[in-house]
Amino acid sequence: MATRERVLSGMRPSGRLHLGNYLGALANWVTLQDDYDCFYFSADWHVLTDRTDVSDVPANTIEMAADWLGAGLDPQRSTLFIQSLVPEHAELHLLFSMVTPVSWLERVPTYRERIEQQEITSPSYGLLGYPLLQSADILMYKARYVPVGIDQAPHVELTREVARRFNNAFRPVFPEPDVKLTEIPKVPGTDGRKMSKSYGNDIELADSPETIRAKVRPMVTDPARKRRTDPGNPDICPVFDLHKIFTPEDDRQYVATGCRTAGIGCLDCKDVLLKHMTPPLAAIRERRQAYAEKPDTIRQILTEGSRRARAIAQQTMAEVRDAVKLTP
Repeated sequence: MATRERVLSGMRPSGRLHLGNYLGALANWVTLQDDYDCFYFSADWHVLTDRTDVSDVPANTIEMAADWLGAGLDPQRSTLFIQSLVPEHAELHLLFSMVTPVSWLERVPTYRERIEQQEITSPSYGLLGYPLLQSADILMYKARYVPVGIDQAPHVELTREVARRFNNAFRPVFPEPDVKLTEIPKVPGTDGRKMSKSYGNDIELADSPETIRAKVRPMVTDPARKRRTDPGNPDICPVFDLHKIFTPEDDRQYVATGCRTAGIGCLDCKDVLLKHMTPPLAAIRERRQAYAEKPDTIRQILTEGSRRARAIAQQTMAEVRDAVKLTP
């Protein structure tokens, strides 16, 4: 049987995932399991790039993994692991840092964006070098594809350049990975802005149907609909963006027409959304809850996945050390 091509991706453990995380990445991860040898990891070292208080990371890792498992990641089909339990990542990052020009790292768009967004006055070497640590994460497993949104594509291109640079400096060890672009739908938060935990406008995968209903019913809509009799425009309504994701075509057209003609009110529109949105999220929550009640099981899954990942990492580093001969 032909060996499956490998896919690798990771998330920083910031706690429970929300609907935007699921639709933007996690749902795609689940689908990729059908055709690829998938490696998904908790990028805990990456948390340190912009903060030193990491007291919440262990608990956040468990919460995030519960969401992964609830969404359908299968530890029998995917290797789920913790970055810091595979110390070979740090060794490869160090070796890559010796051959990578600083200018390559400075030109990565997200470096300047994070400095400006977070008003960082004295960025750490770790923040500058985090795309290079990502390169080590990817190349360690010789991943064929890296599923990312378009904003992360420059990181994969840097990884290709680093692989080329290392292979030319020493000898060919690493294949160059390709981007597997993920189409990220527009997922609005309850206030109409992009869904984000920091905005407090998110719908978590752990939310009960009652909580989801309580969050969706007051959602902002077309500001032109001040009264029930005012016609609206679904093209500028955040609720309709969610209809595009969850609601079948017939009901979606019914809602759009009703909005434009004032045939239905905003609460009617939201009730149609909830009818289609609640069941799939309830199924994820139920699976998630079953795992969340057994944190020791989650730890075992991550520990076993980290053991499997490390076995591959050790093989890769044996090749790397053979190429970079330092010891007598």
